[in-house]
Amino acid sequence: MAGTDSLPKVKIDEVKGKAPEEVARLLGADLEKGLSQEEARRRLEHYGPNAIPEKEETIWQRLLKRFWGPIPWMIEVAALLSALVQKWEDFAIITVLLFVNAGVDFWQESKAISALKVLQKKLERKARVLRDGHWQEVDVRDLMPGDVIRLRMGDLVPADAILIDDTYLQVDQSALTGESLPVNKKAGDPLFSGSVVKQGEARALVVSTGVNTYFGRTVALVAKAEREERSHFQQAVIQIGDALIVMTIALVVIIIIIGLFRNENWIELLRFSLVLTVASIPVALPAVLTVTMALGALELAKRQTIVRKLAAIEELAGVDVLAADKTGTLTQNKMTIERIRPQAPFEAADVIFYAVLASREENNDPIEKPIFAEAKKLSLDRRLAACQVTEFVPFDPVRKRTEARAVCNGKEIWVSKGAPQVIMQLCEETLGDVEAVERELEELAANGFRVLGVAMSEAGGKPRFVGLIPLYDPPRPDSAQVIEEARRLGLDVKMITGDHVAIARYIAQVLGIGSRILDVRELREAGMKEWQVLAEVLTRDLYEAFKPEADEKEIRSFVRKVVSELTEIFEKEHLGTVHRHESEIVKMVEEADGFAQVFPEDKYFIVEKLQKAGHYVAMTGDGVNDAPALKKADCGIAVEGATDAARAAADLVLLAPGLKVIVSAVELARQIFERMKSYAIYRIAETVRVVLLMWATITFFNFYPVTALMIIILALLNDIPILTIAYDNARVSKNPVRWNMHEVLTVSGWLGVAGLLSSFLLFYLSVVVWKLPHDFIQTLFFVKLIVAGHGTIYNTRTYDRWFWTKPYPSGILFWATMSTAVLGTLIGVYGWFFGRVMTPIGWSWAGFIWVYAAAWFLFNDFVKVSVYRYLERRGVVEPS
Repeated sequence: MAGTDSLPKVKIDEVKGKAPEEVARLLGADLEKGLSQEEARRRLEHYGPNAIPEKEETIWQRLLKRFWGPIPWMIEVAALLSALVQKWEDFAIITVLLFVNAGVDFWQESKAISALKVLQKKLERKARVLRDGHWQEVDVRDLMPGDVIRLRMGDLVPADAILIDDTYLQVDQSALTGESLPVNKKAGDPLFSGSVVKQGEARALVVSTGVNTYFGRTVALVAKAEREERSHFQQAVIQIGDALIVMTIALVVIIIIIGLFRNENWIELLRFSLVLTVASIPVALPAVLTVTMALGALELAKRQTIVRKLAAIEELAGVDVLAADKTGTLTQNKMTIERIRPQAPFEAADVIFYAVLASREENNDPIEKPIFAEAKKLSLDRRLAACQVTEFVPFDPVRKRTEARAVCNGKEIWVSKGAPQVIMQLCEETLGDVEAVERELEELAANGFRVLGVAMSEAGGKPRFVGLIPLYDPPRPDSAQVIEEARRLGLDVKMITGDHVAIARYIAQVLGIGSRILDVRELREAGMKEWQVLAEVLTRDLYEAFKPEADEKEIRSFVRKVVSELTEIFEKEHLGTVHRHESEIVKMVEEADGFAQVFPEDKYFIVEKLQKAGHYVAMTGDGVNDAPALKKADCGIAVEGATDAARAAADLVLLAPGLKVIVSAVELARQIFERMKSYAIYRIAETVRVVLLMWATITFFNFYPVTALMIIILALLNDIPILTIAYDNARVSKNPVRWNMHEVLTVSGWLGVAGLLSSFLLFYLSVVVWKLPHDFIQTLFFVKLIVAGHGTIYNTRTYDRWFWTKPYPSGILFWATMSTAVLGTLIGVYGWFFGRVMTPIGWSWAGFIWVYAAAWFLFNDFVKVSVYRYLERRGVVEPS
């Protein structure tokens, strides 16, 4: 091996077209043994990790940006104006607010970033690499130029490499090169980092890693990456924030205009208006949203579910249809072999022997594992040792079989294993009693067995049917119970499987899913118009007729053009028929309990039809061809053991098998949604109370109920407890939760009006009845706003039920609200907060305010429940 001082930095373009052996010499690599562990360590020091450095903001950049933007500017201008009029107590407190807001926001963002980094670490990809002559798994970031790696269907190519084996490999590199179709690769062809292996299996030699890859040199592609879309909930909350800002600014402008007409000090007026604006708009909204989602993601991680996009948590809360894969999700994905059915003159040992030759043990394929285990039981080691596999064609979902050529004791043989119908077609000339085999298959399928057929032929001979291997993947012990739990949560579980309809029905009945299992071909035929049939036939005939001579891309391009023209013509002539067919298909999909004989591309079709019926769909998947359906679904879920491509397309990645993980994630997502909904109602209600009170008393009575400094302290004491909503206990809704703006605005509006009435009653008593001094009244209102505002949190956390119903508040929420309410009361009692800031009211008046706020708290709860009962009668919300 070459020393690190002589290792070249090779780019993929420089070795294009060269033989793998020549490139291996250039890199000091061994194609048969790979790098040694010691050599790999030396190269890691020389080349660095196989990763594109992410541009991260420094701590100082993240901290300083808290002081830059519209909201910080308003606070900073208010502080400057306070300094100009020499109100140094106000200046100090406004400055404290600025730094506390920045500090809390920075701290919460840091927690969220740390949480996401932990989750990303759990999703770090692995690569199969040859080291010291043995295949092993290492982190992708530890790959080095000169490493020999094995790629198979569904893998993301981890580094720039060249193909070693002269075998069939189809790669999708559209994200890098813009090619719309997958390309076929042969030995010596380049493989670009980030491309996806669509079909085939082969070895490759790593040429360049990290920033030296094709992808690393075209970093501009990163900027074009798809931005994470805002979820339905995020869009709704941001719309609420915008509406509150518009309302606040409009009322503040009126206050400024009226103040100028009254010849008030314009600096004081502007300072008060800025402070009121800052206190009224939802400053804490981004922090609350991010913290709640990040904490939810951490909680899901504890439950073996990794969140790739925070917005997926909210989408999962609204899911009402779960399209779940049978294998590995509803079943154990641990195949066991039942009694082998050999075809005379072969024996059971022969069936397993030829099946092993048509398999690869290093792939750890769950279907092949029991075959290798059975071979050991039958002591076939010596017989297999006499064979050398010379060619292997891996399984793909189109051919539905594997095949291999081997030399055994000097004789060349061909073997294949796969779907029994496919294997039987290969052997139709030599297969004897076809009906007997088909009867056997039907019986096995009816009893829930998945069956592999095995065939072989000797050099120059015709394929012979060797026998059947019945495999059974039993349901998980908890699947039936979990499906029942899912239904109690309002989820419609639909089973998706590639198995025969009979197997699907058997498993569905065992699990209690239902008996309405559709063969996906029925859907395809139902949606197939005459012009589509014509196009399909034309596509197949053209491809088969010209495949040997013509270029594949040219054929596909021509076929697409013909299909496109046929589509345009027939859709114009039969538009009404098309729409009628569409509604019928949507209804069939909606009413089905499951789908059998499903190809990965059919999943996209199923998701699309369910979404057209108005459903939020969660779809599970594990293969490279599942990626489009996972992207299309409202919440794509990559199950345990999913390919890199499926994980990259999914919103959630499961680290544990089974449906329980998904149902648990749905429950938690709904709890998170409840917290965010209660926050939204609270925020709107409080803004309505404060802004309308200020506007009304200033406009009609020329009375400022609180000072600018009091508003600043209120904002500070309100923002701290509101962040703890992310830690509150929340119920799990028995139905999928959707954003209902009518409900939120109605409830928060009435709570806001109730709060306004309580403030005006206190205003009337203070000014007219008790004739209290102006500055004394302002302190009363300060204490009232802080105590009553904290009470609103408890009104809204159980927004459709009485405040004393379960779940009870979390300890952190209770103590945060209680301590800040007591602190606000102490400030009002003694008038001190970093110096004298207001007229003290003493303990008697403070006690009166607490009793007054408690009475109105009960009234507010009555208003809230009454409004909800009214909305239930009107059908706006479902009964709780």
